[in-house]
Amino acid sequence: MLSAFPQPPDRRALVRHKHLRCRHGLHLLLPRAGPASPSSLSDGAGHPPGSLLAPGFCPGGPSCVRRHPASALLGRCLGSGLPQRGHAPTGGDFQPMGHYRSFDLAAAALWLRLDLPPLDASRRWYLALSAAAFTNRATLHATGPQGAWTVQQAGDHLPVSQWSHPDQTPVFALPAGSTGPVWLRLENRPAPLSPRLLLLEEDTLQETRYWTFLMIGGYLGFGLLVLFWGWVHARLYGDRAFIAYCCYVASMLGFQAAFTGVGGVFFWRDWAWWNDAAPAVFMLWLTAAGIWFVREACAVSRHHRQVDLFVKAWSWFGLLFPVVYLLLQNRFAFVVLNLYGLLSVVLSFALCIWAWRLGEKYGGWLALGFLPVHLSYPFPALRAAGVLPDSWVTQYAVLIGSAIEIPLLLYILHRRAKEFNENHARLRAIESTDPLTGLTIEPVLHLRLRDAMRRSRRYGHQSGLLMVELLNHADIVSRHGREVAERALVVAASRLSHVARDVDTVCRVANARFAVLVEGPLQPDDLMLLAQHIVAKGLEQVPSLPAGLSLRFRLASLSLPGEAKDADDASLLDRLRAVLDQMADDPRKVVLHLPAGSPVPTPS
Repeated sequence: MLSAFPQPPDRRALVRHKHLRCRHGLHLLLPRAGPASPSSLSDGAGHPPGSLLAPGFCPGGPSCVRRHPASALLGRCLGSGLPQRGHAPTGGDFQPMGHYRSFDLAAAALWLRLDLPPLDASRRWYLALSAAAFTNRATLHATGPQGAWTVQQAGDHLPVSQWSHPDQTPVFALPAGSTGPVWLRLENRPAPLSPRLLLLEEDTLQETRYWTFLMIGGYLGFGLLVLFWGWVHARLYGDRAFIAYCCYVASMLGFQAAFTGVGGVFFWRDWAWWNDAAPAVFMLWLTAAGIWFVREACAVSRHHRQVDLFVKAWSWFGLLFPVVYLLLQNRFAFVVLNLYGLLSVVLSFALCIWAWRLGEKYGGWLALGFLPVHLSYPFPALRAAGVLPDSWVTQYAVLIGSAIEIPLLLYILHRRAKEFNENHARLRAIESTDPLTGLTIEPVLHLRLRDAMRRSRRYGHQSGLLMVELLNHADIVSRHGREVAERALVVAASRLSHVARDVDTVCRVANARFAVLVEGPLQPDDLMLLAQHIVAKGLEQVPSLPAGLSLRFRLASLSLPGEAKDADDASLLDRLRAVLDQMADDPRKVVLHLPAGSPVPTPS
């Protein structure tokens, strides 16, 4: 995929010629040789090496030359260097080649001779080489109208700012009026090279550039938005799965920027070493972050300790292996990189299905969420292995797949975190609320009651305390059963909460008894009006209860601090309980208010 500068061998490598003929109008001759300087392309008389090789026949003409893949004739010429003038290979040296070929160059270089058809001189023509991530260096040698040789350079081993025509992929301008062949020298290591050449008019090139930048720019903008929302969720829920997701998305965006060549154009124009290394580095980080994300989202550590240790080591390998890859940059490191990516796809899918079978219901959804990238990954992987040629599909398959995958994974994570957060909220609420009614528990009532009495003494105003009993609770149990009785308690708690204000406290203090702390300041008649409102509210019909069933409330109230200024919170509640017990002897009395100035009855 990427490499350092190849070192010149001690002697020139064997030369292999390939003559590629475009179906409609472009002919190529491809010798493969060791590294050679641009000066070696001239014999001193202005003729390129191999200039006497006969060009192929073109039945079309310039009108049919737009954007074509190449089909070819294959030939071989052996020798200690490039073919010299007057030493053309014989006709028996060529073989038809009707499809793309992959070339594992190692430390060698690939030479392409392009026999151009007559081009419209009124238009500007360009030769584009696809797959920026698979070209370390590309050099075009062409003759101008006066016969002088010009050199144009591009590739990962040069800063994009120093390319002859800075672009997403290597692009070369064809000299106006050029009639002779042009020579293209390609280097790439350690990934195989599968050149795909496009002959474009200037308008077509510009239109292609606009659409490419629009598509990739929209993808990166959308990815940054999703990354922002992922970070918001990480801060909101405190879930490490969102942090791993953000690392995964950031690595995916970096990989696409590097792999498509957009990063070299806009982000690291002057950093040739990073332009060369970025696709491999981001690919490894992307894979490591994806495995880490699966580990966190599927809670692997909860199910099997040894599997968790293996997955953790697998992620660390992907995080650290870029150092080894950039130091070696050989065939072995390249094979390890591709195997790591391929096995990670299998591992992530297997972990999701394994966790799903163990009860992690979102593991199955994550497996489906990863599917777009898993299905698109083989295209660039097979291209990197030299099985598939450069094409639009190998260049953008993962980009399209990740554009579908990234929001799907965020939605799945959101649903997972929301469900877990609701469960945790319920668990936390048990510590401070009644499990059945959701009201405040009694220790919290005692705390607030003490604070209310302290404020009443300090500011000289009155607060109120009511004890409310669901009088017909036992009758509901005997007639309708325990389930309806518990539903009646929930309805009673809801009615009391509806009557009380936001600053007041409603608490369940016994099976069918509730305490209501009414914060001051209160007017003298406020407690009486509130008590009447509570009794009337209980008599309203409730759709969730059986027809004809109403809630009969009985209550006692007192003003705070009252005459018993030194009474504590527990004694006040005990005395109100005693009042309700005494009221049981007179079923007709449902409300009893103990006004300020009157003694509070003690429990019998």
